[in-house]
Amino acid sequence: MRLIQISDCHLCANPEARSRIGYPLRQLRAVVAQARRLRPDIVLVSGDISHDESPAAYRHAFEVFAEFECPWFWMTGNHDHPAFMEELHPFHDELDLGEWRLLLLDSRVPGQAGGELGQAALQDLAMRLEEDDRPTLLAMHHPPLEIGSAWMDALGLADREALWQTLAAYGQVRAVLCGHIHQAFAKRHGDIAVYGCPATADQFLPRRDEFTLDEASRPGFRIIDLEGQQLSTWVERVDP
Repeated sequence: MRLIQISDCHLCANPEARSRIGYPLRQLRAVVAQARRLRPDIVLVSGDISHDESPAAYRHAFEVFAEFECPWFWMTGNHDHPAFMEELHPFHDELDLGEWRLLLLDSRVPGQAGGELGQAALQDLAMRLEEDDRPTLLAMHHPPLEIGSAWMDALGLADREALWQTLAAYGQVRAVLCGHIHQAFAKRHGDIAVYGCPATADQFLPRRDEFTLDEASRPGFRIIDLEGQQLSTWVERVDP
């Protein structure tokens, strides 16, 4: 089973719109073209599809993601407009990966850059984990731990400690996939790995106290291969 994670596209209504250092729609097309060559079984887009929350931005994204020969799914980030997304392509909260499962958690807080799951969502997560002990991946937009950049750590998952307390009872959770941070990232919290994904738009320079672009880094995406009980993952970079 091959899962590909794409994140933080930041598209605008204008297809030729420029970001700070690139052209987001051109870069997304290049990422998807390379990802298709790796023959994924399933694709997850982990939020911030749009930058301006316009219906047209989601139409651009939908047209590009429709080029995949496999099923694809998206989830919201802090920049997104859920109603516009759902009009084009439905949301899912769980994906069957055969011997594994993937649970999608909504960390978006309307009007805020940071994220939060909330007590009700954490209780629901615990119930879902009680029902199935297959190896499990979680996905959310916001990172559930600090990444070492002060400005971004202030905009992460506000109730991260409550999440880890919830997960302590469930050994089947193997990894958490996140977006939001615009950079490759890997760290462990106990036995659970946390993987961040490069953006298809601009990249952020790691380990900085203040917002800093990484002008030398290219757009990218994450590959997650699942074979039996084993998970392997790496990042691919793309020349836009």
